[in-house]
Amino acid sequence: MRALGGRGSRRARRVAVADRVIAGRAIVAGNAEGDALVTSDALSFWGGYDFHTGEIIDRRHPLAGVRAAGRILAVPFSKGSSSTTAVLVEAVRAGTAPAAILTTGVDAFFALASIVADVMYGKPFPVIALEPVDFASLRSGEQLRIELSGVIRRI
Repeated sequence: MRALGGRGSRRARRVAVADRVIAGRAIVAGNAEGDALVTSDALSFWGGYDFHTGEIIDRRHPLAGVRAAGRILAVPFSKGSSSTTAVLVEAVRAGTAPAAILTTGVDAFFALASIVADVMYGKPFPVIALEPVDFASLRSGEQLRIELSGVIRRI
């Protein structure tokens, strides 16, 4: 925790406001609402995410067969290379991208995908970095609302 008005790191900050509020750091700001899809395993989007359907297709991933389209995907970080960006941008074009992505740190590939999707299609999605303890508190199926500031509310 950091004192108000104090100088601190630019990482996500944990704020003890209420159990229903998480203070994340907006890497790409935006609003989103939906049910959470949470995994503690990294996800490779190249060969692991079908941008035609929004389904996770990596057979070795715990979420294999689950659709992430329109949901708030909580994944600690991406696995692989810049192909993650290309797959996510195509998913945005196809309308099968997650509504937002929550991570445990700054993931350049997720952020770049959102920025490119905004430039190409006018459809960015929020990318929010969370402290590991806050990320660990998320549960699949819970309803979340993401605000421009990076605040996440359980609704």
